Amino acid sequence: MRRPLGCRRRAGIAGARRRAGLRRRCGHGVRSRVAELLSTVLSAPDPFSTAALRDAVLGAWAASPTRFREDANAEEDLLLGGYAEAWFVELAQNAADAARAAGRPGRLRVSLTDRELRVANTGAPLDAAGVAALASLRASAKRDDHGSVGRFGVGFAAVVPVSPEPRIVAADGRGVRFSATRTAEEVAGLPGPAAELARRAGQLPVLRLVWPVDEDEPAPPDGYETEVRLPLRPGTDGEALLAEAREAAPDLLLALPDLAEIAVGETVLARTDDGDVATVGGRRWRLARRSGALDEATADTAVEQRERRTWSVCWALPLDGPLPAGEVLHAPTASGERLTLPARLIATLPLEPDRRRVRPGPLTDALVREAGVAYLDLVESVPPAERTLLVPGPGFPASPLDGLLREALLDVLRDGAWLPGAAGPALAPRRAEWLDVPGAEGLPALLAAADPAFERLVDVPESGPAALQELGVTRVPAAELTERLLRVERPDTWWRDLYAALEPAAETVPGLAEELRALPVPLADGRLAAGAASVLLAEPDADPAVRTVAELGLPGLHVAAPEAVHPLLARLGAGAADPASLLEHPAVRDAVDRSLDDADAGLDPEPLAAAVLGLLGATGDRVAGTGALALPDSEGNPARADELMLPDAALAPLLDPDAPVGVLDGRWATRIPREAFVAAGVLDGFAVVVDEEPVGPDHELHDEDLWWDSLEGGPARVVAVRDLDLVADDAWPAALRLLAAEPDTRAAVLRSGGYTGWWLARNALLGGRAPAYWRLPSASALAGFYDPVPDTGIDETLLAAIGVRAGLVVRSTDDAADLLARLGDPARTPDAGLALAAHAALADALVEELVDVDRLELPERVRSLAGGVVAVDDAVVLDAPWTAAVLPAGELVGGGDPAALAELLDLPLSSDVVAAEIVGEGEPVAWSALPEVLVVCHTLGVDVPAGELRRHEDLRIRLRRPEQGVRSVPAWPDAGGRWHAADPVRALLASLADHAASPTDG
Repeated sequence: MRRPLGCRRRAGIAGARRRAGLRRRCGHGVRSRVAELLSTVLSAPDPFSTAALRDAVLGAWAASPTRFREDANAEEDLLLGGYAEAWFVELAQNAADAARAAGRPGRLRVSLTDRELRVANTGAPLDAAGVAALASLRASAKRDDHGSVGRFGVGFAAVVPVSPEPRIVAADGRGVRFSATRTAEEVAGLPGPAAELARRAGQLPVLRLVWPVDEDEPAPPDGYETEVRLPLRPGTDGEALLAEAREAAPDLLLALPDLAEIAVGETVLARTDDGDVATVGGRRWRLARRSGALDEATADTAVEQRERRTWSVCWALPLDGPLPAGEVLHAPTASGERLTLPARLIATLPLEPDRRRVRPGPLTDALVREAGVAYLDLVESVPPAERTLLVPGPGFPASPLDGLLREALLDVLRDGAWLPGAAGPALAPRRAEWLDVPGAEGLPALLAAADPAFERLVDVPESGPAALQELGVTRVPAAELTERLLRVERPDTWWRDLYAALEPAAETVPGLAEELRALPVPLADGRLAAGAASVLLAEPDADPAVRTVAELGLPGLHVAAPEAVHPLLARLGAGAADPASLLEHPAVRDAVDRSLDDADAGLDPEPLAAAVLGLLGATGDRVAGTGALALPDSEGNPARADELMLPDAALAPLLDPDAPVGVLDGRWATRIPREAFVAAGVLDGFAVVVDEEPVGPDHELHDEDLWWDSLEGGPARVVAVRDLDLVADDAWPAALRLLAAEPDTRAAVLRSGGYTGWWLARNALLGGRAPAYWRLPSASALAGFYDPVPDTGIDETLLAAIGVRAGLVVRSTDDAADLLARLGDPARTPDAGLALAAHAALADALVEELVDVDRLELPERVRSLAGGVVAVDDAVVLDAPWTAAVLPAGELVGGGDPAALAELLDLPLSSDVVAAEIVGEGEPVAWSALPEVLVVCHTLGVDVPAGELRRHEDLRIRLRRPEQGVRSVPAWPDAGGRWHAADPVRALLASLADHAASPTDG
């Protein structure tokens, strides 16, 4: 354990009384040794009175062997604890103190001569007080020198591991030496210490006994006042010691300002100072120093230091690269206190005797605070852009002192006005703000120069915001930035610069674009919109109509000011401000919808009308909803665009005189292109309504709800010609020709299932009749029922689309009633095949539920298979073909599904009317045995029936109804379903027909 500093011993022995005591204790042998010593002193020069010093020490050891053991232990503690590897540091400190005492920059030289390490220095030479201090454990001769480095008087002990025989020589030839060999010889004459030395295996305090150097000891090198000469211990590598000194020299020159030069072998290192920058060995350091005097409250130092009332702190910042790893406190030379700060601390902090650790207490606390103030000086001395590099980074401290310093530095830095502000003046970090938008270079300066709301912004260092966070600088996230920007008033070009600064960050920082959604955007009408998503961007060469609309200031319409447009806005959700998008914009739609009400309220509708017509003229397309645009009519009154027609409209002569359609003001018609008015809904020809996603019959089309109900689930798309109900009855041929001439209207007419064809089929008139009354000229097969359509100059494709008949088709109850009327008209002469086809179409319509029998007025006459008409009371629907052999042909009705036809016409089936039984058994014969049956089956492509039939030479049946009697018939089935036939082919055909009508029958 180290000895407390309070155990200092006096350097000498006072008074003859002490000497007498020594004689009494030591006896005759000692008296002889004293006599010999006195003789030597008188005969050899001893300028530093080393004999008296030795006599005092030896007397103390002889009087108390414990004192010898304590001195040996104390020196051993120093060597083991702190000084064993510090020979060069300690000698350099001594050189610095000597230079300081001399009042001029010091020089130090280290050389190796014949296995003797020599360390020479300039400055104040060795004196008696210095010699006494060297030989007195922990008693420093420098305690009255407030600027000296050495403080404990024990640093010279560091040379003992290198040399057991150190010598110190001054320029005047005077000097002293220490010797382990001679000390052992002296101790051997002291019984108590000799025994202790034996127990210690020869370990003794080398530096307690001092001798003068020999008279022939050479002087130090020229130019140097003092030289320490260290004969190396066996096995000690002198070159390694030189390398060690060479490596330590730069740090020592920096730590010891009183040294200006260190030469190690052939290597010479010098220190030069230029203001606050010191250059050592080619490496530059920026220095910040503070010094002062201590007060009584901080006087907690060792006794040997209590007279030293000054303190100093120096921060050294390397300018040519970072500090090496493992940086420590320099007090002023390297200690064992590890530090993790960006600059080196060189301070007069109180150290433990081993010079490795700082002694805690009020003095340390006070100097740590002063170090914080000096560090602020250092930070303020570097270029503003580099200052944040000096902020201690986050992490665990490397030592207790490191933790204290970090806290002190951060406290001072947080309150000092040193952090470069984006607006120019330096700011205190506690009042500063940093913008959390990585990658937005130049943005803080742009903002700070624009508005006081951002005057506290600072730039984020290239290394990131960690330093700012350590300093407590307030973070400003992107969301808060956008909120503050809502209160900024700057020119449109400034906003474009803002977006340009933000763009790189928005492209690289995940999630930042989403946070910038609310970024304000200046509008063409002078307003400021919150968020790009509601903004439209006009291209530089956009149609003038776009700017016209943008400048209207419509509520909800946000068109960016052209000078502010930047690609970032599109990335943040802004749309294109082209004519088409503007026409679809809800704000424009709302303005159009209320334009007539606004006009009635006295507002001028013309600016909006001109702007919207400009957009429509640019697109050339009709846009749904623009028909509500208020335009002046020929009398100057506002009217909906879709309730007006052009003064020379092609539709004008076709409309009913009472049609509610006005005429556009002629002055407007001459100022604006015709296409724009037509796109707005002003009538020229027929207008087409298009809705890609209809939700209901809300397109203001006549009878649209009926058409909608006729469709299963409604239409997927509406393409319809409007205002058809305004056509005069006698103008339909011309109206249809106009519809056929325009591609859009023609397509609407021809659209399958579309409104236009549906409506025309029910309402258009050709020759005063509905289109379905007529047949196409090419549909000559229908001539027995329908007359050809009058020649109107309309092609058959369009005529067929509006309902002119191309074939026998029954789509509704009305169609069924019309066809039944034609079938029962005696004046018409359809052939039997056409009548069958007509009945088949009627039966199919009933099966498909296209006809409501309850709404159908039944005819009085029906068309028979014989071609004529027959009263319904006499008619029978033929469902069993073989019954035709016993019923009058003029009373039979056939075609299609017999049951459906009988239901439609409310007639009986022939199988219900006829009842008969076969006379005779007949001859059984297989179907496949009849050649004529085989030929017919092959011809028809059907299988030959299995089983057999009963063949009769003359097949007779006995009728029970409709009348009684025996009749000859070609074929007839019996009650068991077996066929009897006089004509097997007739039986085959009847069987096939029966199976076709009843496919599930056996």
